[in-house]
Amino acid sequence: MHTNAGIFEEKKLEKSYDIKLLWRIYPFVKPYRLLLTFSIIMAMAITLLDLSLPYITKIAIDRYIVPKADVETTHSTSARYLTVDISRQDIAGIVRRYPKSFTVSGSSGMIAYNQLDKLAPQDLKTLRQDDLSGISLIAVIFLGIIVLDFILNFSQQMIMEVTGQKIMHDFRMKLFTHIQDMPVSYFNQNPVARLVTRATSDVQNMQEMFTSIIAFVFKDMFLLGGIAIVLINMNWRLALTAFIVLPAVGYFSIHYSRQARDAFRIIRTKTAEINTHFSETITGMKVIQLFRQEANNYQKFQKINHEYFMAGMQQVHVFALFMPVIEILGITAVAIIIYYGGIRVLSDQITIGALAAFISYIKMFFRPIRDIAEKYNILQNAMSSAERLFQILDNAEKDAPRIIHETGLLAQVTEEPLSIISSLEAKDISFSYVKDEPVLKNVSFHVNAGDTLAIVGPTGSGKTTLMNLITRFYSPDAGRILINGKDVQSIASEQLRARIALVTQDPFLFSETIRENILHGAKALSENELEQVLDAANCKDVVDKLPQGLDTLLSEGGASISSGERQLISIARAFARNPELIILDEATSYIDSQTEQKIQKALVNLMTGRTAIIIAHRLSTARLANQILVMKKGRIIESGTHETLMTRKGFYYMLNQMEKIH
Repeated sequence: MHTNAGIFEEKKLEKSYDIKLLWRIYPFVKPYRLLLTFSIIMAMAITLLDLSLPYITKIAIDRYIVPKADVETTHSTSARYLTVDISRQDIAGIVRRYPKSFTVSGSSGMIAYNQLDKLAPQDLKTLRQDDLSGISLIAVIFLGIIVLDFILNFSQQMIMEVTGQKIMHDFRMKLFTHIQDMPVSYFNQNPVARLVTRATSDVQNMQEMFTSIIAFVFKDMFLLGGIAIVLINMNWRLALTAFIVLPAVGYFSIHYSRQARDAFRIIRTKTAEINTHFSETITGMKVIQLFRQEANNYQKFQKINHEYFMAGMQQVHVFALFMPVIEILGITAVAIIIYYGGIRVLSDQITIGALAAFISYIKMFFRPIRDIAEKYNILQNAMSSAERLFQILDNAEKDAPRIIHETGLLAQVTEEPLSIISSLEAKDISFSYVKDEPVLKNVSFHVNAGDTLAIVGPTGSGKTTLMNLITRFYSPDAGRILINGKDVQSIASEQLRARIALVTQDPFLFSETIRENILHGAKALSENELEQVLDAANCKDVVDKLPQGLDTLLSEGGASISSGERQLISIARAFARNPELIILDEATSYIDSQTEQKIQKALVNLMTGRTAIIIAHRLSTARLANQILVMKKGRIIESGTHETLMTRKGFYYMLNQMEKIH
């Protein structure tokens, strides 16, 4: 059987198209848009709370710590004065104790700030009692905002985590369903490890996008916009001065984002290649060690791993430069504020509180820029994963019903219900796995219900390929396969395969119990019915000698039992389905003579009363057939019963003679 199993290079992706990808992700987000909307509203509330903190600090400084004071100017100096209400007895007593420090005018008294250090600590506390009360109130409000901010942040984080988990649950199920519906030919070109990488780490990367980015990007955007508005309202000249560095921030952000995207694309590709190589190494460990290929295999892996390392270093290089650049620009903006704002404080054009708030806001302004850079890191990783995932979902090679007309054109047809199989016919079937390398050429045959057809021939003659076409694992390039006169491409694959049981030369068993493997895809059977299945399949002895019997858990692929025992269990699995058509693909190829007798008996039981197709190298099984097809190089060169073909002394006769010799 020819396949394209060696072809597993990742397709090269086109240039960035994040907006299109985000739009394609939206259908998965849509069912949870209310949760996301609520999270965004919470982000807006958190932003308002964050914006209020520096402004509250400004109020505390300007109103209570260094309140705006009266200024008196003499011919040589100017002094700042604190005005107090001397109608209060306690304050009036302080004024009387320090008559040289206070200037009294009516019910008010004034004291220069540079004279406050001459007052006793208790008197100073009494004098500024209102300021202390105001600061205490500000501190309580500040603490309340922090607590509320914590609650909202925690709630938003939980909402986003739950939403992200739900979205990725749906995405993973969509991906799993799509992969499961793909034809067998798709898996010949896509290694298991690559598909596993897509369904696990790539989906996980996208989950991080939802949990770490969506609401938080909104929060950062709101914060940036809010800070800009507050700064402009406080002092637009100082705000514009601070924003001088923003063009540089934008330039570096765009420049580094392009480099980061390329790095992440390579990383996602190399991750899949590493997983593929690991999987193949573990699966083929016996062959590698037997042929002493450890060094060669090591070099191949070293090459892939080095390419992954270089892509990772490219990513590190990008962000190792980007983050310090943003940090330097942020410090530059603060330095500009301190210089320009300090001059304006000295000229009494703005207050100390306003300058302190400006510095806090500018630091806060560059924090979301750094956050956005980090989130962009995650976003690029997620977008690279999304590209690969949609590359799978965009593959239209689904196991859909198709029919090939005599003209050779493909057309979609309506799936029709399938009645009991009364006949199976192939009409001029041709097929190739690789273009211009035909595996089958104009193959035709007819089988009636209850008959047994044997297909024999040397390796590579197309026997197994014919089985793949009957079961609709592949579609013929030309010709048709008919069941009850209907093209199998017009019959739903679920209906068709529900009537067929396949016993292969190397049956695959799942890492489940023997009971679950036998009942796989079959209707529920009672214990008595299951016992009858085991007896008919000659499988009871195999089950009875195992420690947990039918409930014995098998290892992956059934490796914990012998090939003959796997074969008997697969025959029992076929019995459990009660199929109308049996296909035996080299069912006794790898079995010793003693086990072969048990399997032969089980196969005879299985074929009794059913239509059967036997693909065999050992001609002893083929002798039971009503009709034998002899294939060579993709063509049927002889057909007839065993006796007829032996009488002709053709190719079949030669195969028999060679088998006797061996």
